[in-house]
Amino acid sequence: MSSSKPTVLVTGGAGYIGSHAVLALQKAGYGVIVLDNLVYGHQEIAEDVLKVKLIVGDTSDRALLDDLFANHDIAAVMHFAAYAYVGESVQTPDKYYRNNVLGTLTLLEAMLAAGIKHFVFSSTCATYGVPENVPITEDESQKPINPYGKTKLMVEDILEDFDTAYDFRSVRFRYFNAAGADPSGNLGEDHTPETHLIPLVLLTALGKRDSISIFGTDYPTPDGTCVRDYIHVSDLADAHVLGLEYLLKGGETAAFNLGNGSGFSVKEIIEASRAVTGKEIKAIECDRRPGDPPMLVGSAAKAKEVLGWNPRFADVKAIIAHAWQWHQKRHE
Repeated sequence: MSSSKPTVLVTGGAGYIGSHAVLALQKAGYGVIVLDNLVYGHQEIAEDVLKVKLIVGDTSDRALLDDLFANHDIAAVMHFAAYAYVGESVQTPDKYYRNNVLGTLTLLEAMLAAGIKHFVFSSTCATYGVPENVPITEDESQKPINPYGKTKLMVEDILEDFDTAYDFRSVRFRYFNAAGADPSGNLGEDHTPETHLIPLVLLTALGKRDSISIFGTDYPTPDGTCVRDYIHVSDLADAHVLGLEYLLKGGETAAFNLGNGSGFSVKEIIEASRAVTGKEIKAIECDRRPGDPPMLVGSAAKAKEVLGWNPRFADVKAIIAHAWQWHQKRHE
């Protein structure tokens, strides 16, 4: 299908958030090429559901990148290819620094060599560490408490320096807890191992797990469990398209939080999931995990004001309902 809009390279486009961004780009009329090493991505999602050109490879492969940019007319890159397990990053930090930092730097250097200077980066609220103020705004100090968050902050710093040195323009999106699934039911979350709360709760509802663990009930929050800001993955994807268009129209390098500005505790998510699924969902209270901040809630006022972003699915039950539809289809 020919497109009047330019072509975007989406790294990690066969993964959870990346695949939803590909769909949003396609709906907005952009050409899309996906680069994914398929460590966590799903080939059938890229090729059969999204019907997108998939190049299987790694962002650290400079020869592959040079070839890709030489043979395709690419206007911008959306970068989702990263390892994102906090616990694993503590145990094997070298893996995270090599992939998330060196892999990204190789990609940026290849882009510069090809004259491509528009970059949309998937960052994270983990760069803030334990915030002093809630809701968190973009000028909150960034003090990550794990290697995963540190790698994302390093890339943010690199992007600032590339802007100064090379007029390289980027948008950095720091997101809160991505959740949900495309309302069509054709795309959703499927991680191995799965560590995210909502899919774990829904897998328990499906009988794939015996119970859901609540890590810590003595936090300084209303019900003692951790509070997080859940953002629908389709709303995240929409923001990435808006960020791209902002850059293509000459926008300056900038960072934006993506969240709903309201938090839900672990217990509230489990209760909402019981209401949506009609299942009992056994929950077991456990000790705290190391490195879990009590409350992470973000202000997305800047993204709304500058990019015109307006989340469509802010209601947590809608987020869970879309995820439930996907998980039933995927697992039953």
